[in-house]
Amino acid sequence: MGVKRWLDAWPVFRQLTGTDPLGRGKAAQSARSAGLGSRTESADRVAGSVCPYCAVGCAQRVFVKDEKVVQIEGDPASPISRGRLCPKGSASKQLVTGPQREQRVLYRPPYGTAWQELDLDTAMDMVADRVLDARRKGWQDTDEDGKVLRRTMGLASLGGATLDNEENYLIKKLFTALGALQIENQARI
Repeated sequence: MGVKRWLDAWPVFRQLTGTDPLGRGKAAQSARSAGLGSRTESADRVAGSVCPYCAVGCAQRVFVKDEKVVQIEGDPASPISRGRLCPKGSASKQLVTGPQREQRVLYRPPYGTAWQELDLDTAMDMVADRVLDARRKGWQDTDEDGKVLRRTMGLASLGGATLDNEENYLIKKLFTALGALQIENQARI
C-alpha cells in the first residue's frame, strides 16, 4: 500500500485535508460503511401498522422484502408518536421474525413430562371445552339473599402487553359475555 493510499485511508488525514474539518461526515466514513445501505431502501413495499405492546397505539411502518419483514420503524406521520418508538416497539421485529417464535401448537398433558404437537382444531376444541366447564362449575346465578348475580367465579382474564387494542377489546367483551368479573390487563398492573 502506497503512502498516499495509506494516508487517504486514515480518517484524521481526510479530516484535515478534506471538506469535513469537524470529522462528522465523509472524513469519518470508512470504505466499508460508505458501501452500506439501509434495510429500508431495498424493501419491496411498506405496510402501515400499530405497535402491539401497549395501549398507546404508536404507528409503525413495516418494511417488507420478498414477503418477509426486514425492518419496523416508527411512522413520522403519526400524531401519537411522531415517528418514535419505545425500546419494546423498536424491537417488535423480533416478535414477528424471531427464531424462538413457535409456529405450532404444543400441549403438555397433566402429569406429562414432554410437549406434544397438536393440530389447531383439536387445541381450540380443548380450550372451548375447558372454558365452558370452568364457567359452569363457577357459575353463581343468585347470592344467598336471592339477589340476581349471573356471574362466574371460575374464569379470569389477564391480558398481555403484546396484544393490541382491538384484541384486548374483544377479550374484554368475550369474558364479560361469559360472566367473568376478574378481567385485567398487564398494562394496568
